[in-house]
Amino acid sequence: MIPRETLDRVFAAAKIEEVVSDYVTLKRRGANMIGLCPFHNEKTGSFTVSPSKGIYKCFGCGKSGHAIGFVMEIEQCGFSDAVKQLAKKYHIEIEERELTKEEQQREDDRESMFVVNDFANKWFQDQLWNTPEGQSIGLSYFRERGVREDIIRKFELGFAPEKGNPLAAALKKQGFVDKYTINNVDTKIGTGLVGQSEDGRTYDRFRDRVIFPIHTVSGKTVAFAGRILRKKYDKDGKEIPQGKYVNSPDSIIYSKTNELYGLFRAKQAISKNDLCYLVEGQMDVISMYQAGIENVVASGGTALTKPQIRLIRRFTPNITVLYDGDAAGIHAALRGIDMFLEEGFNVKVVLLPDGEDPDSFAKSHNASDFIAYIESHQTDFIRFKAKLLSEEAGRDPQKRAGLIKDVVESIAQIPDAITRQVYIKDCADQLHIQEQLLMREVRRIRQDKAAEREKERKSLERQRELTEAAEQVPSTDQPALNADAPQLPQVPGKRLTKFEENYRNLLQLIIRYGEKDAYPVEGGYVSVGDYIISTLEADCIEAPNALYRKVVDEFLAHKNDTNFKADTFFKFHPDAVISALAVDLIADKYQLSRMYAKQNISENVTHQVKLKTDEDNLPELLARLLLELKLTVINERIDNLERLLKEAQESGNDELMRELLISQPQLLDVRNQICKQLGNRIITI
Repeated sequence: MIPRETLDRVFAAAKIEEVVSDYVTLKRRGANMIGLCPFHNEKTGSFTVSPSKGIYKCFGCGKSGHAIGFVMEIEQCGFSDAVKQLAKKYHIEIEERELTKEEQQREDDRESMFVVNDFANKWFQDQLWNTPEGQSIGLSYFRERGVREDIIRKFELGFAPEKGNPLAAALKKQGFVDKYTINNVDTKIGTGLVGQSEDGRTYDRFRDRVIFPIHTVSGKTVAFAGRILRKKYDKDGKEIPQGKYVNSPDSIIYSKTNELYGLFRAKQAISKNDLCYLVEGQMDVISMYQAGIENVVASGGTALTKPQIRLIRRFTPNITVLYDGDAAGIHAALRGIDMFLEEGFNVKVVLLPDGEDPDSFAKSHNASDFIAYIESHQTDFIRFKAKLLSEEAGRDPQKRAGLIKDVVESIAQIPDAITRQVYIKDCADQLHIQEQLLMREVRRIRQDKAAEREKERKSLERQRELTEAAEQVPSTDQPALNADAPQLPQVPGKRLTKFEENYRNLLQLIIRYGEKDAYPVEGGYVSVGDYIISTLEADCIEAPNALYRKVVDEFLAHKNDTNFKADTFFKFHPDAVISALAVDLIADKYQLSRMYAKQNISENVTHQVKLKTDEDNLPELLARLLLELKLTVINERIDNLERLLKEAQESGNDELMRELLISQPQLLDVRNQICKQLGNRIITI
């Protein structure tokens, strides 16, 4: 376990804007910074980073947290791993206390797999540069492909020998256990560098291949791709079938659908140029990078996925897809079109000359010539698709009908209405069909999709209601932040009851200003937190749920700690749910910049005094929010009394009616007093 002192150093050093900028392109907007949320699909940036508060908050999906929480979420790692990563970034030495057996197990699985991959990455490189077989076969292959030595080293390319199982032996000699070298298809634990046959024998997964390591956005080695070098034949001279590439299996740290080859090295160039080139294979990336075009990534030869598209969307909304000029390349260009458009990309397509691919074309052209060719030959994705399908359909009515439906399906994915209209007009001209007909079909498709989304929203709302009914809030022995830590429900459209809203506003003051002075008392001042809690207790007002009760209990338990500061204490609380709630309340600042106090100078004159900030006016703010909560409670009690009166009248229970009628004037009088007090202050939020 990492000592609290070390955690405090990491918390203090890790600037939220610097941490987030490693993954998201941020733009300054006043005191905050704005970017596209990496956790959900959005076209307009709602992901806000507040350097002054040290937090991030997405106002689209509701995700929020501090620097360590961001790393945990984006890297899908545990608390300790995130702290270690930030400690390394800020050159902070970590001395850990011994973990319990259970804690050690949780940490080991992911960490050990990264360590195994890191060792294998270095081993493959050593085989390439420092063994006769690697030099004569692997290194010669890269040189024949025109790859410079500095690029080979930069991309950490390697080589796997043909004979024996030298990597398995090296891993075992290094002390790595089978759990992390052999992939378990059920638990997805293990890197899969070593395979295991049905009879229990182990073998190297990668043999006689050049190796391309695959990195996360932050640069960790998560997997490998091995490319075949030469054909193999059996004793009868027949070619032995073997795949062009062998890849690492999916695991708890790697999924081929979530990674893009080269993004780690391309992300800065993509942000700088506000453009990403997408190619198919690893060698395409390497050759273009060597030619001077660094803003390029590859899908790795697999069908493009939404997670991959959203990785690119973090850095730019502009993408140019480069494909071979043959028939297979042309049809490959059609795959993923709707996903790109749905994500709000500005998409262009470039088909290279027949017989060329990005790898070969980059070798025969420098960066400026390559880019000039792209700019002169790139085609808008929709127009490209309409032209291609139109040529294939010819005069066949059925094929043309299918073509029109295909193009309309793509246009319907575009989120911006003006852009959709432009494409509809262009395609109507190109396909010689009425524009109104295309518009009606696009409208129908979008309405169907909207109905599906509404159905899904209602389903989520129902799930939220069931969750709230169960009120499953973690107990105080919840372990420290980890990848499995529960999160606050992120359900679009969630509405609080009036009482919950009032109580939440007061809880916000406890978290933001709990230790600050509120009112003078004999011998000193009463703090904001103490005043709120004691007032609620005196009025027998309880928290609406267990989570809010925990926050109050935690404040009372730690308010006398040395150098206690409520916002820091709750923001970095070891309970993930409390931490998430605190960040939400700190981010969603209760706005009182337009609070006014009315003072009647005469019958017809009202003097308004503008208050500056929440902290400047804590006594005024406390009084107002407490009165609002009390009014809500009184109104609920009056409503309940009127309901009981109606039931007593219907059942003929005269005795109960008399008791209720005696209580009613008292409640109404209290409500009138509170309303009168509230009438002396007006808050516009």
